[in-house]
Amino acid sequence: MSNQANTTFHNARNELFSQIHRCQVLKAATEQQDEWLRDTVQYLGEIFPALTDRELNELREIGARFCQPAIPHGKQHTAITRDQWQDAPAQEGAASASAA
Repeated sequence: MSNQANTTFHNARNELFSQIHRCQVLKAATEQQDEWLRDTVQYLGEIFPALTDRELNELREIGARFCQPAIPHGKQHTAITRDQWQDAPAQEGAASASAA
């Protein structure tokens, strides 16, 4: 990869991250993120015509990884209240002690 291509790729990557933040893509559903990434990478290919198909695919992968939460979340990881969360380990310990 030449220095010019390297600079073009980095500029496109920076533009992608900027657009992700500006458009609040992180708050969107996964399906919406996928559609948005597909359209945005196509747009980046138009404004950065020196990018290869391989580089465009890499940008899409980078964007998809960036949109994934650093800490998984969902129903199974949600504490209903702070008291229930704080009491949970004590209840498990008490149940183990009474079972023994």
